[in-house]
Order: sequence, then C-alpha cells, then structure tokens
Amino acid sequence: MSIFHSLNSSASALTAQRLRMDVISSNMANVETTRGKLVDGEWQPYQRKSVSFQPKQEQFSNFLNAAMGTRDRGGIGNGVTVSKIQEDTETPFNQVFDPTHPDANAEGYVEMPNVDPLRETIDMMSATRSYEANITVLNSNKAMLMKALEIGK
Repeated sequence: MSIFHSLNSSASALTAQRLRMDVISSNMANVETTRGKLVDGEWQPYQRKSVSFQPKQEQFSNFLNAAMGTRDRGGIGNGVTVSKIQEDTETPFNQVFDPTHPDANAEGYVEMPNVDPLRETIDMMSATRSYEANITVLNSNKAMLMKALEIGK
C-alpha cells in the first residue's frame, strides 16, 4: 500500500462530490425551464438529473501485487467514481395553470420541470458536508505524513 493511497481515495471523493454539486446547481438553474429538450418535434421540460457513485475498480498492479503476495487486499478501498448521471424519468412533470404562458396546452396548463428546490437544497447540503468531511480527512492525512517526515530529522 502506498503512502499516498489515502490521499488518492480522498481526492477521488472530492472530485465525485464536486460533480454532484455541479449537477445539483444545474437542476436549480433549470427549475423553470419549460424547453429543456426537443423530442419528436415538441419541447419537453427540463428533467432533474442525479449522480450515481460506485467504488473505483482495482487496477492491474493491485491484482499483480496480490497474486505475488506482496500486498494484502483485505479491506483496502480504492476511492469512488461517478458511474452515471441519469435523468429522473419516474417523477412526473409539475402542472401549473398559466394560460398566458407560451408553452401552455389547450386547458391552460404548463408542464414545468420535475425539480423540487427543497430537495435540491437538501442534496446540496449533503454534498457540501461530504466534501467538507473529505477535506478534513485529506488534511489529517497530510498532517500525519508531515509528522512522519519530521521523525527522520
């Protein structure tokens, strides 16, 4: 195990959480976008997007070292990566009565994006807290490495 392994794990988590915050920001920016995507000649409202994470896959060098018996693979993580950014197709669009809107249907209803600002705010708080926690871990690891280097003085 490299001395930088924990730093790499924290860095991958920071990158993933930053992307999650970017997607949440995009959702919030498009909370009233009625023309998000053109489908079969008709405009569809913006659809909420979400981020899915998965553990990073092991690299070849890790398998080689384990096969040679030079490294114990038990309980060591490799960090996290974004597996996909997917659209929320399960939540229906919000129907708002506004007959003056250019995208209103014959009954006067407008399909608005399926973005809930409260949910997005809570998700942003969660992503921010995760980001801060990983910064703390990164700084702790850096401090431990600096103390280890001072031992040799």
